[in-house]
Amino acid sequence: MRPGAPSSLDPVGQAPHRLLDAYYATEDEKKRFIRRIFDDTAGDYDRVDRVLALGTGSWYRRQALIRAGLAPGAQILDVATGTGLLAREMQRLLKGSGSIIGIDPSAGMLSAGAQPLSIPIVRGRAEELPFAAAQFDFVGLGFALRHVEDLAAVFSEFRRVLRPGGRLLILEITRAESRLGNVLLRAYMRGLVPLVSRIVARHGDTPRLYRYYWDTIEACAPPARVMASLREAGFTHVDRHAELGIFSEYRATA
Repeated sequence: MRPGAPSSLDPVGQAPHRLLDAYYATEDEKKRFIRRIFDDTAGDYDRVDRVLALGTGSWYRRQALIRAGLAPGAQILDVATGTGLLAREMQRLLKGSGSIIGIDPSAGMLSAGAQPLSIPIVRGRAEELPFAAAQFDFVGLGFALRHVEDLAAVFSEFRRVLRPGGRLLILEITRAESRLGNVLLRAYMRGLVPLVSRIVARHGDTPRLYRYYWDTIEACAPPARVMASLREAGFTHVDRHAELGIFSEYRATA
């Protein structure tokens, strides 16, 4: 291991990103901030997502699930299910067979997504999943890796609840590899997105949520480190598929 590299014994090194002073100064403050802002803005989440994705968000999620090998009959856990954007596409692919359980720490997000989903939902954290070992065939995490506390703890829990041969899919937005791409992404996420959310949102904190999105994207662990953490947790066949250079699909097998 090179000097200064994060180790599996270093809790700071396993956080997805450093503490962001503009929002919180401690891990406890981070937990409270994330829970509060998602609770408060839950009613705006789907509306803003549809506008910013130009109506392609559901199509992209469905295609990512297909690429990850989701098939009818699977027993699925949707972690950080939020308002159910990923779970809806899982339901379409199950075609009436299999099952989905959603889990999220935000009561506001679960409430906003509960009615259209009609799936069992649990309030809880990715670091401490309240499920038995080897319970699921497929675990999904949609655009929430930046909000967890500890990559090692989360990936260990994912590995625990998956059956042998079970599949994991993590969707995330990551920094562009080129300087120009990153400048354009920053202008979109830090400038245009909060502006659009201010126009279409009903809650005053929604633009701040999307500014926070960019700040966590910019600070988040690079893909190589995420994949290394998955391998350390015992996953095999770990890979990453990237759409447009920024939509990362981390895939692995238990």
